[in-house]
Amino acid sequence: MPDRDAGASAAPEIDVLMARVAQGDQEAFGSLYDALAPLVHGLVLRVVRDPAQSEEVTQEVFLEVWQQARRFDADRGRARAWITVMAHRRAVDRVRAAQASADRDLREGIKDFRESYDDVEHRVEVALESERVHKALESLTEVQREAIRLAYYGGYTYGEVADALGLPLGTVKTRIRDGMIRLRDVLGVSHG
Repeated sequence: MPDRDAGASAAPEIDVLMARVAQGDQEAFGSLYDALAPLVHGLVLRVVRDPAQSEEVTQEVFLEVWQQARRFDADRGRARAWITVMAHRRAVDRVRAAQASADRDLREGIKDFRESYDDVEHRVEVALESERVHKALESLTEVQREAIRLAYYGGYTYGEVADALGLPLGTVKTRIRDGMIRLRDVLGVSHG
């Protein structure tokens, strides 16, 4: 489990490194990479679940950090959180792309297969429910949405979510709780 105190004390150093990276400082980028690559790779590996692809995505994330460093706004949050959110999004994109490719291959391979009515009905229900949940997630704040995605889709503990987002543990718990209440209300799920 990540040490929150170590993460908190490293956050200002990471922010300073990020400011230097935004100015094109390659040495600062190397230090930023050394400091955050294990965290980013671990986060990506949890989502992608393939070591080789996780390494690729980690490299893509740091390439994007280098290319987009000037766009980072320290007034909107910590560099560590910006980078981990970027990593999570890239990892999810990789999983979606792999799933889309697998779906295309499957469609091509079973063109002549006839599904039963029950199979089609079940897939439609799952797709509709997935779309409802996605729309409900979009109604949350960015912090609520990312915290819930990390906790429920990424399998992170509250402490790991707090570390990844660079937020206090209590804030993360509150955001997740408030987000889940909002989701329950938007989805019309009974809470009794």
